[in-house]
Amino acid sequence: MGITRRKFLQYSGLTAGSILLPSGMAASSGKVKAFPLHKPIKEAATICPYCSCGCGLLIATGPDGHIINSEGDPDNPINRGALDPKSVAVRQLSQSPLRLKKPLYRAPGSDKFEEKDWEWTIAEVAKRIKTTRDATFQKTNDKGVTVNRNPGLAFMGGAANNNEECYLAAKLSRALGVVYLEHQARV
Repeated sequence: MGITRRKFLQYSGLTAGSILLPSGMAASSGKVKAFPLHKPIKEAATICPYCSCGCGLLIATGPDGHIINSEGDPDNPINRGALDPKSVAVRQLSQSPLRLKKPLYRAPGSDKFEEKDWEWTIAEVAKRIKTTRDATFQKTNDKGVTVNRNPGLAFMGGAANNNEECYLAAKLSRALGVVYLEHQARV
């Protein structure tokens, strides 16, 4: 019997299919027990925090919340799964020994920073925003036209802000009367 290369490939495919098909059917029948993971791993879609392109990332985090793997998001229309070298190294953001873990505050006239807790920091920022807004809010301009603006505050977004964070920041800024609202993507 003369066998051609085409017939050999056809018979090989049929043989492989007949071997793999029953095992695939058995696996899908529910008789196979799932292999338990020793560490719970969570995966989430996010964007790259480095430049303002908005490349999509799939980030896997371990039980301690630190990044254990990052890869390109193939469903993201901007990068379609491809990453640049900085995006690949995004894991260093959560594992760097140089990362700040507490807010630092430098008092007026001081030459050194001191660590503060988050409650004090958030209350201090809110107090300063309210003081500045109350001191610089303009209800009307020089011609008597209602403007309801605040030239004493500004907001500058960054590449690490995703669409939802930018939306909320813009809403808050507009509610405070902020006129100078900008984002790094446009600078």
